[in-house]
Amino acid sequence: MTAPPHETRPTATGRALPDTQQGMRRRNLARVMHAVSAEGSLSRAAVASRIGLTRAAVSTLVDELIRWGLLEELGPERPSRVGRPGSALAVSGHGPAGIGAEVGVDHLAVCAVDLRGAVRARAVRHGANRGRNPGPVVEELTGLVRRVVADAEREGLWPAGLAVAVPGLVARDGHTVVHAPNLDWHGTDLGALLPTGLPLTVDNEANFGALAELWLGDATPRDFLHVSAEIGIGAAVVVDGQLLRGKRGFAGELGHVPVRPDGPRCACGGRGCLEQYAGEEAVLRAAGLESREDAVGLLARQAGADHEGVRRALHDAGTALGIALTGAVNLLDPESVVLGGALAGLAPWLLPALEAELADRTTGPACPVAVSRLGHEGPLLGAAHSVVRAVLDDPATVAERL
Repeated sequence: MTAPPHETRPTATGRALPDTQQGMRRRNLARVMHAVSAEGSLSRAAVASRIGLTRAAVSTLVDELIRWGLLEELGPERPSRVGRPGSALAVSGHGPAGIGAEVGVDHLAVCAVDLRGAVRARAVRHGANRGRNPGPVVEELTGLVRRVVADAEREGLWPAGLAVAVPGLVARDGHTVVHAPNLDWHGTDLGALLPTGLPLTVDNEANFGALAELWLGDATPRDFLHVSAEIGIGAAVVVDGQLLRGKRGFAGELGHVPVRPDGPRCACGGRGCLEQYAGEEAVLRAAGLESREDAVGLLARQAGADHEGVRRALHDAGTALGIALTGAVNLLDPESVVLGGALAGLAPWLLPALEAELADRTTGPACPVAVSRLGHEGPLLGAAHSVVRAVLDDPATVAERL
């Protein structure tokens, strides 16, 4: 039975396409793009077989995607086969690119990723952002974005959009940082401050880190709890391949779960939050070390050299992480927990205590804990790839901009 004209169906990144003839065409264009992207290269016949359309229909769709610069033909797929060989298709290494940016407590970073997933340009600025007025910080970020866009354009790319990862709560409008305690930002509308002219999305850095893990990780399950850290600690919940955002979009604030309600005051206003025991600055303080730019590298080197104070501090941080994660694991029953961000670099010394707490406190079998290979790159890559995925999910938007 034909669906009502007003019915919509969501894409992989959450955008709903209308269930009309035009909407069906847009979805089929997306299916072709995803099929070719997943395989690296395919013939028209192979695409038709995979997505269940006729070769004629696929050929029409492919011709449009080639005309828009999203697909390119590589030549005969298998010259040695009997009969006329098909022409292999691949996602174009030119054309649209996703621009990802990250506002960290101690750095700014921007990169450009093409439709094949390759990073084609990058810029980083190290320096403290905590307590600074958002205006100058965003001005510096805008300069980095423009530099990366210019570098990408020299590679034959053009920016399809900009996604910015921030260490704080982001409103559902996708532009406003409601509260970023480690930056001391409140009600900051990045859409008004970023004069790039690009379609803009702003999201929590842990959310982008989780999406990067989902899209780029090695055999990552579709149900997991992703925990990442910089100065603070964030988390994101992925259920059946989708982010669990909560009513206001604030889900995942693991760093402000109290592990000791009578503990020290936190920047969020609470007491005894996880960040006060397992955040980067808290671990440095417990180890008797001063804050510095490469704090994670310093902790890892000292722990590897059997520095007793550092190992004790990391053990205690792992214990606090385990206590906080136990509540989340018991509540959500994820398939696994993934450690990303700075936590990935310190996993050898955090995991024993963390896993011991999970084993002792969870009601069912202990939840496995994996370490992300993306590390601190996760949020930046997730931001850039979110723009790329939006193009793959609805390639017709590219034609609308040409």
